[in-house]
Amino acid sequence: MNHPKRLLAGVAALALTASGAVVAVRAWNGEAGAPSAMAVEATRAPTTQVVVVDTKAINVVLARRSAAVLKGDLKGFLASVDPKQADLVARERLLFVNLRKFGFSSLQYFTADAFRPVPNLVAKFGPTTYSTRVMMRYQLTGLDPRPVQTDLGYSFVRRAGAWVLVDDTGTDEFLSSDGHRQPWDFQEVQVVRRGPVVVVVDKREASLGTKVAQVAEKAVKSVRKHWKRPWNGAVLVVAMPQDRVMSTIWTTGTGDGWTIAAKAVTLFEGEQLGKPIGRPIGSRIVVNPALRKRLDKDLLVHEMTHVATSTLGIATPIWMVEGLAEYVRCRSIEDDPHWTVDPYRKRVKTAYLPKLTALPDTTVFDTNADRAYGTSWWIVEYLAHNLGEKKLATLYTEMAQHGDSVLKKDTGQTPAQIVAGAKKFKG
Repeated sequence: MNHPKRLLAGVAALALTASGAVVAVRAWNGEAGAPSAMAVEATRAPTTQVVVVDTKAINVVLARRSAAVLKGDLKGFLASVDPKQADLVARERLLFVNLRKFGFSSLQYFTADAFRPVPNLVAKFGPTTYSTRVMMRYQLTGLDPRPVQTDLGYSFVRRAGAWVLVDDTGTDEFLSSDGHRQPWDFQEVQVVRRGPVVVVVDKREASLGTKVAQVAEKAVKSVRKHWKRPWNGAVLVVAMPQDRVMSTIWTTGTGDGWTIAAKAVTLFEGEQLGKPIGRPIGSRIVVNPALRKRLDKDLLVHEMTHVATSTLGIATPIWMVEGLAEYVRCRSIEDDPHWTVDPYRKRVKTAYLPKLTALPDTTVFDTNADRAYGTSWWIVEYLAHNLGEKKLATLYTEMAQHGDSVLKKDTGQTPAQIVAGAKKFKG
């Protein structure tokens, strides 16, 4: 074959086993219908020390900061920052530079819950120090259909009748998992745009951004070919060297675990406010820093399938979520007659299907990711063979709202019958 590498490309989204394993997954920023993970215990408004705070005045300061970003007004953005702290001013200047590169159609900062006085901050800045969670609610032009949000931790003091920002990192431990961990919160970035695709890399790796954008554009075309529902192909791909961007953790499963190659991180309405999470708004693809320079189209096709389906609902069972992503990935590989996933197909049929007794659940994915990804792919291949890609997309859409309950109605088969049929399916 002209592309021997592709012969093995079908092995569970770059999956190897145990210590060298690599998989591609879809990640949710929190559990649906439950508060986002954040340290809210013992972080409510001050009780042991009374600090008179005019939150309206602080919100005015925050509104000026957001307006400054939208207008490109660096002086206005830094106006509320403590000029006595050179490091703080430098961090805030870098933040402004990064934010300006993303292109916001809307941006709003506003106070949320206050934190108890943080002893080291009070000792450093005085008894009037006020620390609060600040929500950053924003919409990226061409990417977000509706505003999304994350949280920040800011501390202010009152000086000469005005509120001054004196700290922007001292309360990070109280934030949600991705608070202060957005792509613009690290080093200076390079934002590369190619059609509806936006790629974020470290500025020192601008050439990598161009390469990833080219690969991503091809991946979008592959997804749109096999996912028979409207999708504009808009996606943000983050390929930065820092390993905590958007709070990503690059191992999963049990035992020795797996190394995750990339995640499609779903963004939900109402995150970080301690309220039940609302409907999904969209996704970001975050690439494992250790693998960012080896990223290929196959992996991005898998993750972009997650992005294309992310706003449909939250009830889709994991076997369908990952099975569809693998289905689209494998179909895109074999769109080129020189490429094949036959080794993957053979492995699934001989090693995994004989042990299949039920539709794979999260336990199977945690304990044996190879088998879970492979059998989920094969089940979706079986459904696509029976239904066609258009009806498969309809099935997925209904399952996103209603889960497994629609299987019998939409396929004419029970889960047990689908498993039995998939085991007999020759492919």
